Amino acid sequence: MNKRFLIFTLLGSLGAAGLLALACHAREETTVTQTTLPVQEVATERLQPQRIVRRHSLPGRVVASRQSEVRPQVDGIVTRRLFEEGTEVEKGQQLYQIDDTRYKAELSSAIADLHSAQANLEAAQARAKRYGELVQKNAISRQDHDDAVASLGQAQAAVGVAQAKVDLAQIDVDYTKVYAPISGHISRSKVSEGALVTANQTLELATITALDPVYVDMQQSAGDQAVTDSRADLARENSVPVQLVLERGGVERTSAYSGRLKFSEVTMDETTGATTLRAEIPNPEGDLLPGMFVRAVLELGEEEALLVPQRATTRTAQGDLTVWVVDSENKARQRTIQVDSAYEDVWIVSGGLEAGDTLITVGYQKVQDGQLVSTVAWNAPQATELALAGSE
Repeated sequence: MNKRFLIFTLLGSLGAAGLLALACHAREETTVTQTTLPVQEVATERLQPQRIVRRHSLPGRVVASRQSEVRPQVDGIVTRRLFEEGTEVEKGQQLYQIDDTRYKAELSSAIADLHSAQANLEAAQARAKRYGELVQKNAISRQDHDDAVASLGQAQAAVGVAQAKVDLAQIDVDYTKVYAPISGHISRSKVSEGALVTANQTLELATITALDPVYVDMQQSAGDQAVTDSRADLARENSVPVQLVLERGGVERTSAYSGRLKFSEVTMDETTGATTLRAEIPNPEGDLLPGMFVRAVLELGEEEALLVPQRATTRTAQGDLTVWVVDSENKARQRTIQVDSAYEDVWIVSGGLEAGDTLITVGYQKVQDGQLVSTVAWNAPQATELALAGSE
């Protein structure tokens, strides 16, 4: 006989009264199952907005604030090096001496030409003055007078040309002394005494690097909210503090000197989609060297936020963050939350929770939705016992 026919025959024989009895029995079993769940003890925390200092961490690289390549501006043989390699030099300090014999001779020749031009100028001035008196007496022709005036002008121009040649020759003599253009730490010398240098050579004599202060360049996505906040602060002429975190031997330490955000690029790199932020950091001890990788922490100001401990959250297979809260009937309820970002060991909540909600921080692993719970403060001794029991 067909099984479906037997089932319908049996239900028909039970009648309405039998079906009602079966439904009541099922409800009783469900009620018994729900009421038999034990009351679970959990540790809770009442959520309230807290004032925090908003920080944003970015990878950065140290860049020298000033760097100058020392180059010769005249040709010649290096006769002396006047500095110790790897030391600090001051702006205007002489670093090299180039053989100046030829340039001094050219200066002497230019000075002699200047004296000759000045003598010709004096003769032309006297002639022009005398011809001016004679032309008034009609003792000479007007043409002779005009020629004397023109000769005076040429003599004056010749003096100017000769003076310019003297100035250029003096500049060449001065260029035989190579001075430091900036103050800073000088590198090793690329040339030694006896080396021939030229004004258009590509090899620099040495490099001077200013290490106090230094710049830290950071790359960050242009759509990052922290970058938007930092740009807004800069637009309001507010300085954004920057703290560096250095790693030495696998151990991170905070730099003793904090700096300020200088500017943000207004263009975005087409290949990386990032913009550049630059901070200026004091470096009196020279610990920060150009090329060093560091972690920069931007302090974006204080704000009030709703914080949830990361230990009190779980993530679903879809990637959503969930927490457990206690409702007004002392029952556990699961909620999905939205977070803005992480702050130390907590999440900054942007949705899903409100101030005054009771968050389950310890023991949520053993509760079910709708289960009655008894609560203790999360910082009470019982909360530690619950945490230990939950880890077993």
